Amino acid sequence: MPSLHTLVAAAEPAAATEQSVGTPLLWGVTIAAVLGLFALDFVLTRKPHEVSMKEAVGWSSFYIALPLAFGVFIWSQYGGDRGLEYYTGYLVEKSLSVDNLFVFMLLLAAFAVPDELKQRVLLIGVAGALILRGIFIAVGAQLISMFAWTFLLFGVILLITAVKVLKDAMSDEEEAVDIGSLRTVKLLRRFFPVVEDYRGPHLTVKEKGKRALTPLGLVAVAILGTDIVFAVDSVPAVFGITGDAYLVFATNAFALLGLRALYFVLEGLLGALRHLGFGLAAILAFIGVKLVLHWAHGVWPGTPEVPTLASLGVIVGILALVTTTSIIANKRDEANGVDRGDDDPDATRRPELEAERS
Repeated sequence: MPSLHTLVAAAEPAAATEQSVGTPLLWGVTIAAVLGLFALDFVLTRKPHEVSMKEAVGWSSFYIALPLAFGVFIWSQYGGDRGLEYYTGYLVEKSLSVDNLFVFMLLLAAFAVPDELKQRVLLIGVAGALILRGIFIAVGAQLISMFAWTFLLFGVILLITAVKVLKDAMSDEEEAVDIGSLRTVKLLRRFFPVVEDYRGPHLTVKEKGKRALTPLGLVAVAILGTDIVFAVDSVPAVFGITGDAYLVFATNAFALLGLRALYFVLEGLLGALRHLGFGLAAILAFIGVKLVLHWAHGVWPGTPEVPTLASLGVIVGILALVTTTSIIANKRDEANGVDRGDDDPDATRRPELEAERS
């Protein structure tokens, strides 16, 4: 049994041993850059239009090259350890953001969002996710700085999430989204009338002298509701890689900013990643165990910890494995003439939407 002194020491500020690279200047420049990029996205989506593959690939390439280049800056200015933490955290967040696109596809399909309006819905989702994750990061960093057991709490959250994702991946059932069952939609309909047709990019319109929601307003609120679930998953995951709140924010922001363009690149390809759920479950479980071990090391110093380089190797290995097995399985089904219905996003069942149902 650990002594009282050991337990008290473990409860001391955990972040005190890790100096953040986030100076006030770096925080200010980063936040200004994120807001500027978001404003640019808003300008691009101001006039509704259908996104071409060329446009989507171009912007996706930009939003991948930008964080990779920023990682070079972190590595050169603050050392290889911090650079490695940044790249590992970004890889985790990008993987989770790809999984989030499944839910966005379900919602956009369920609400029959016109192609020219999809960008605006995605932008609203990104804005909500940025705000919510900023709040979660601030709260999480404060908890970590005050209580070492926060690592244990985050680890348990990730392990529970991993079990949910694994159950979903193992399920062979196909389930379409029932819009009326979403808690946010039911709540809104109690207080606001809803028009049946889309009215361009407007979230609300004046109908018979009363303010009414459009279907675009409903889907925007539904996506914001799922953003809360995403934040609960992703923020503890990246805190399992680094305790630096600045790096946590930067990896989240860069992963989210490219989500709008990435949606249109992967819209027809996500179904091919049929084993992605298994991979994400393994990654979340691995990081959860890593956090629990980190907490236990503070109580029992003999407890081993997982170094960042090993974490990166495990995460890359898992993603490479599920991608390879997905390709092999798809080719086998194609050779056997099996139709999996990958073009129908409603055939994908996600736990985040189940959490939205009453």
